[in-house]
Amino acid sequence: MTARPEFQTELFEKGVAMRREVLGDAHVDRSLAAVDDLTATLQKMVTEWAWGDVWRRPGLSKQERSMLNIGMLTALNRPHELRVHIRGALRNGVSEEKIVEVILQTAIYCGFPAALDSMRAVAEVIADYRRETAAQPG
Repeated sequence: MTARPEFQTELFEKGVAMRREVLGDAHVDRSLAAVDDLTATLQKMVTEWAWGDVWRRPGLSKQERSMLNIGMLTALNRPHELRVHIRGALRNGVSEEKIVEVILQTAIYCGFPAALDSMRAVAEVIADYRRETAAQPG
């Protein structure tokens, strides 16, 4: 995927590395494989700006960024991205308990329907993540 000329920048490569660290190779490989002429510009922007620049800033830890994203994605009602970032939070070392606390906090400021939907996503992703990590050797 990075063979596309517009993707051959240092910031893009740094963004891909951060995405892989947070979201895992499988997710990043699927995302990059799905890029076509219609989606290439947005994929480049997300990878460079969000992952290559903002996620690499020193002011917040990856764990803090993950928890903020879970809260914001709950508020925005973005279930697909929410699931991606719940998994990323677990990979970043955010505890299941802290993820639940983020959702409880959103209930007050975003409403109970949003928090209930997000809590369902949390339960599903955590169950999947537990199965996957239990199946890994070592």
